[in-house]
Amino acid sequence: QVQLVESGGGLVQTGGSLRLSCAASGRTVGNYDMGWFRQAPGKEREFVAATRWGGEWIYNSEFGKGRFTVSRDTAKNTVYLQMNSLNPEDTAVYYCAAGGVLSRDYRLYHYWGQGTQVTVSS
Repeated sequence: QVQLVESGGGLVQTGGSLRLSCAASGRTVGNYDMGWFRQAPGKEREFVAATRWGGEWIYNSEFGKGRFTVSRDTAKNTVYLQMNSLNPEDTAVYYCAAGGVLSRDYRLYHYWGQGTQVTVSS
């Protein structure tokens, strides 16, 4: 079993930044790749970024290029999502997930956190 706890969400103005954290626990957490997804009201869950503990990472270039970055602290079993230049379209609940493959497909992730709300005001 893997437990995931997100934090760092909140209300920010357009152009602002937030750093989300995902603290992972469980004996086998190192065996999983970590993903970030988001879901806005009335919309499907959307891939944001994903990373391996070893350093490789991918992101959604449609909206994340130059703005979103994933990093990790293996000593703390924590993954971060740095979000810059936020705009109202980024408003959503952001979820951390653990899966067996580095993927953009949320269906391939086995464990999920409870989510953290990000609201960007105009």
